[in-house]
Amino acid sequence: MSLRTIILAAGQGTRMRSALPKVLHPLAGRPLLAHVLDTAAALEPDGVLVVHGHGGEQVKAAFAGRPIDWVLQAEQRGTGHAVQQALPKVSAGDIVLVLCGDVPLVRPETLRPLVEAAGHHGLALLTTRVANPAGYGRIIRGIDGAVTAIVEHADASTAQRAIDEINTGLLACEAGRLGTWLGQLDTDNAQGELYLTDIVELAVADGVQVAAIEAPDPDEVMGINDKLHLATAEAVLRRRVAAELMRAGVTLADPERIDVRGRLRCGRDVRIEPDVIFEGEVELGDDVVIGPFTLVRDARIAAGTHVQSHSVIEQAEIGERCEIGPFARIRPGVEMDEGAKVGNFVEIKKSVIGPGSKVNHLSYVGDATIGAKVNVGAGTITCNYDGANKHRTVIGDGAFIGSGVELVAPVEIGAGATIGAGSTISKAAPAGELTVARARQATISGWKRPTKKA
Repeated sequence: MSLRTIILAAGQGTRMRSALPKVLHPLAGRPLLAHVLDTAAALEPDGVLVVHGHGGEQVKAAFAGRPIDWVLQAEQRGTGHAVQQALPKVSAGDIVLVLCGDVPLVRPETLRPLVEAAGHHGLALLTTRVANPAGYGRIIRGIDGAVTAIVEHADASTAQRAIDEINTGLLACEAGRLGTWLGQLDTDNAQGELYLTDIVELAVADGVQVAAIEAPDPDEVMGINDKLHLATAEAVLRRRVAAELMRAGVTLADPERIDVRGRLRCGRDVRIEPDVIFEGEVELGDDVVIGPFTLVRDARIAAGTHVQSHSVIEQAEIGERCEIGPFARIRPGVEMDEGAKVGNFVEIKKSVIGPGSKVNHLSYVGDATIGAKVNVGAGTITCNYDGANKHRTVIGDGAFIGSGVELVAPVEIGAGATIGAGSTISKAAPAGELTVARARQATISGWKRPTKKA
């Protein structure tokens, strides 16, 4: 028996008050739909169908390359109508798992029992209990406790609205039976739509037992309808990720103040201070310390490196036992070898910083190759851009660059060379020698500074 997943993602999401389709709004740095697709993939289905409508081309473009069978719901006439559009692509003997593109926090381990129950009973619903069920469809049970129907909030009686067990919108069903019941739906309800939930009464009428699998955590099945919901989901996911990191041995100074907007892998004895943001694919080696108010994006940081506060590292390879920051910016294309140091208010771009080399203060290094044990003084600038092209600076092992130096690329500084402070170097500086390039100092006697007119 094959498993097919249908994800409903056609809604406009008017309450988001945004031109962006609802399922593309970011949660932890990734679209809502991406989270649902990842959950579906973890169940290893034989196919994933996504029903799209509002902003459909934009949604499809965001997931180009994913193994998705796209289904158009040109007219949004309800959840039952949406599943009707996808069902012709499913074989009658398959189990269909219906997920929602705006319910991003559900876990695979919650859905597996749902799929298994559908295989045994023919129809299984995922339910949960909430303190305030307003707005949700209520699960109606008979005297024997068996599920008999789902009543939408708008259609529910006062007694039914007091029920705290709600429908999550997620279900699994044998495709052949689902198709039969979908064909019997009507629009006789407050919304004038084809409700997928109405198949419950039809199943009961056919003598099919409806299994109800209760999700233990209501947060897991929360739907995202507005920006408040989105922020709530962000907090839930933040706590979930923080708990996983701490169980894996990571020390978080404040678990409420970390944002992982992608995937973070950590070695042993990693410490992360408050208000750190990780984006994309990030890997931290053993004994790495990340200081507060730091952003790390798509980077690998090897064992023993210490990143101090207010630093930005993106698309970089950081070696072992390096020191970065505070207030350092490591831009894409940077490689720092073992023991290298980049200090406060230093920006590095598309450069190699050799082992044991230091760029400590107020400097810009771009398009450069710096050898081992080089000292780059405060206020040094590699002048790498001529307005049209980027040029490279090469600094040999053991060189010493004085403070306030401008290295006009392309230029090469030989191994062991010393560049005097305040120099502008535009020609090769020989190895082992002192090179100084300064204009002669002059005093203009009697010169008067201009003054503003009163």
